[in-house]
Amino acid sequence: MEQDIQEVLFSKEYLDQTVRELGSRISRDYEGKNLLLVSVLKGSVVFMADLMRAITIPCSIDFMAVSSYGAGVKTSGVVRIIKDLDINLEGWDLLLVEDILDSGMTLSYIREMLQQRNPKSIKLCTLFDKPERRTVDLNADYSGLNVPNEFIVGYGLDYNEKYRNLPYVGILKPEVYGG
Repeated sequence: MEQDIQEVLFSKEYLDQTVRELGSRISRDYEGKNLLLVSVLKGSVVFMADLMRAITIPCSIDFMAVSSYGAGVKTSGVVRIIKDLDINLEGWDLLLVEDILDSGMTLSYIREMLQQRNPKSIKLCTLFDKPERRTVDLNADYSGLNVPNEFIVGYGLDYNEKYRNLPYVGILKPEVYGG
């Protein structure tokens, strides 16, 4: 896997520090609230695990699995719910946890769908943000790091289900994905 990485963008240590800072902010902002973290699988599972350990207030968790990419590198624009939430959202302060906010199409769709289930509030948390790729009007309430318009992998991010287990985030060589 290492030979497929063009450049390391963020070390494990830098990612750990960023997640701790996000956890601290979320803990302050949600003190006394009914916090439910919702991880959008699969990419956000690594971030979610570290983030929930960095949050110092009581919280619950749930998971959704959606698909909008298939094996490609660009979103298809069609979002399929593969695994829905198990928890009734009424009365929860919902924080959608995503690995990367790219076009925003998937998160926008999910947010609108979940809003219909009457949570007390919905906010978005992403570790990585590519604002120049946004095609919908959507911004994260909690954002860790802006990333360049490159194909990045590691720390949960994948290409064709590979590279998720890298402890850092790096730019994938274009010849690997045909870019």
